[in-house]
Order: sequence, then structure tokens, then C-alpha cells
Amino acid sequence: MKKSEAEWRECLTPEQYRVLRQKGTERPFTGQYHASKEKGTYTCAGCGNALFSSDTKFDSGTGWPSFYQPLPNAVATSIDRSFFMTRTEVHCSRCGSHLGHVFPDGPPPTGQRYCINGVALKFMPEQAAN
Repeated sequence: MKKSEAEWRECLTPEQYRVLRQKGTERPFTGQYHASKEKGTYTCAGCGNALFSSDTKFDSGTGWPSFYQPLPNAVATSIDRSFFMTRTEVHCSRCGSHLGHVFPDGPPPTGQRYCINGVALKFMPEQAAN
């Protein structure tokens, strides 16, 4: 998925643009999803790609939505050497938008903690069974 920076600025809020396109980070405990327990799917705020199931969300105590596993082929990673440290950046596999970082201190079964900016996500609630 390719968009010009002007197109990204048109479709994202200023805060979404700062995080998704400029690799920013929202302040902890300020995002709308860090404490959410609703069932459904978290998607990329930039392109709508399904990223995480609420079934893999957990409270890491960090102030950001945390997941122990993404959906298949939903995210990609790269090395981030900013701020004098080495971390693993997580980005959307479809549009390349920055989502957050992954750390090896999560719960079983994966041991991974995908620490994701809430502003980088949109939530699609699970449809109630009829």
C-alpha cells in the first residue's frame, strides 16, 4: 500500500500521523485501548489491516495495549536503534506504519509483549451471536 505523505496527512489525525508515519510514541495510559477488555479485533488505524485479536491482549502494566501474539502475517518487524538502545520495531505488514515495539518479556504461550500505541489502532467489536 503506497500513499504520499500528503495523502497520509489527509487521512490521519495529527497524533496518528506522528506515531504511524514518524515513529512517535503516545504517552502511557493516555490511549483509549490500554484498559479495554472488549472482545474483537484491533486493526491498523492507517489501512484497516487486522493486527491483533482481543484474545491475545493482556495487562502489562505499561500503559499501552499489549498483546502476546499478532494475527498471522499481520505485522513485520525491524531493528530500531533510536534513543541509544536497540529494540524491535513492529509495523503493519500492509502499509508499513509504525505500531510500537515487541519485547521478550510477555506471558505464555509466546513470551512476547507487543507493546502497541493505542492511537495506531482501531477496534472492531466482535459481532454478537444471533
